[in-house]
Amino acid sequence: MPGPLQGVRVIDLTQMVSGPLATMMLADQGADVIKVENPRVGDHTRIVSTRRGGYSAGFLNNNRNKRSIALDLKHPRGLATMRRLIAGADVFIQNFRPGVIERMGLGEEAVRAIAPKVIYVSITGFGDRGPYAKKPVYDPLIQALSGLTTIQAGSDEARPRLVRTILPDKLTGVKAAQAITAALFARERNGEGQHIRLSMLDSVIAFLWGSDMGGHTFVGDELAQETAQSFIDLVYETRDGYITVAVQSDKEWAALTRALDKPEWLRDPRFESAAARQRNIDVRLEMIQEVLRTRGAAEWLARLEAEDVPCAPVLRRREMIRHPQIAANDLLVESDHPVAGRLRQTRPAARFSRTVPEMRGGAPGLGEHTAEVLAEAGFDANEIAALQESGAAGGGREEAAQ
Repeated sequence: MPGPLQGVRVIDLTQMVSGPLATMMLADQGADVIKVENPRVGDHTRIVSTRRGGYSAGFLNNNRNKRSIALDLKHPRGLATMRRLIAGADVFIQNFRPGVIERMGLGEEAVRAIAPKVIYVSITGFGDRGPYAKKPVYDPLIQALSGLTTIQAGSDEARPRLVRTILPDKLTGVKAAQAITAALFARERNGEGQHIRLSMLDSVIAFLWGSDMGGHTFVGDELAQETAQSFIDLVYETRDGYITVAVQSDKEWAALTRALDKPEWLRDPRFESAAARQRNIDVRLEMIQEVLRTRGAAEWLARLEAEDVPCAPVLRRREMIRHPQIAANDLLVESDHPVAGRLRQTRPAARFSRTVPEMRGGAPGLGEHTAEVLAEAGFDANEIAALQESGAAGGGREEAAQ
């Protein structure tokens, strides 16, 4: 069954993670995503570590369900070919540094002259103007400038800490996919395309604001320094492993005291209300930790679950993929890639009851679909051969490992 975006064609000039993740989400939902890559090197993530059969896991996990066309956009014939492809596009997306796409001859004005109703998408690191706009950017820089590293540290006094996953890249990809579908919906209503500008920096700060910027929400009453609620996290050590337990309400606190067999905590004035428990958070968490060390993880989880206390095991990645809740969600799917072999990946997180997306194919080889896509755009066999002989175009799954 076709996905909800069947019939939408996306010309994708993005590399690395933020753009490719966004377009993979669209592809997973049925869009025809044409990934345009340089014939000599392709997307940089093709050559990163954790590889098999010439494919990296990073590339496979951000580029499935797409078609790859290899075009040298610095070659006049490659650029002319690109312009012909744009004519049938609904979305054009790129993540070059500000100014680069215009110098290539594919800025919004040039693209809209070919496809007037196109959704034109520009993803940047820091933004398209300002003192950092043209700086090179990677995920840690965004974590630092956005304040995420100090939020992760717990307070302004503690050493800043990076989140150990590329959150800005991935979050920007998710926000881009949502913005694109919103723009496509608006075009259905008013018949007009538009330019979506999205930066990694804006994505992260907007994301943080909802829960981590309360001290700077009330104008005129900003906090001079952020202090930690607690330096103790909610991961507890048991006799044989780790679990997490989180309680908020009075009902949950009472349930926790029953599970831990500590009824006297209910009479302790330090814990008599949610506000008091928050004021005394460190001592409260230390007392919980002391008790939890006395038994094993499985026994504690059973006792906590019997009292309906929010809790969960702390899993390693190799354990997570085999957990019964993950299995019940049917989240992990296996498929056979023609070169990389048997793969384990996640299905798209959102499930549709009527327009159910289908797995059309794994991540493509570099230029694997060049001839196919060009033929659909009206190029005959002689034109395609001439483009490939001139170096303006490449193609073939055999190039994937290069």
